[in-house]
Amino acid sequence: MESGPAIFAGMVFALFGAGLLVWTATRVRQGRPVAHGVSPVASATVASIAAVVALALAAWCLTHV
Repeated sequence: MESGPAIFAGMVFALFGAGLLVWTATRVRQGRPVAHGVSPVASATVASIAAVVALALAAWCLTHV
């Protein structure tokens, strides 16, 4: 019964983390800012860390199914 919400949460975290990581990598590769008004290195770092944390949460949720 409780595996449904864990699968849903895991997939949401996985999609968000993967999307954010791809978007950040694309912006950095093109030399465009990840966030306006912030240091390019700092914004890319924070976005990458957030993406990795979301992917780690996805892995944790999906392993507890």
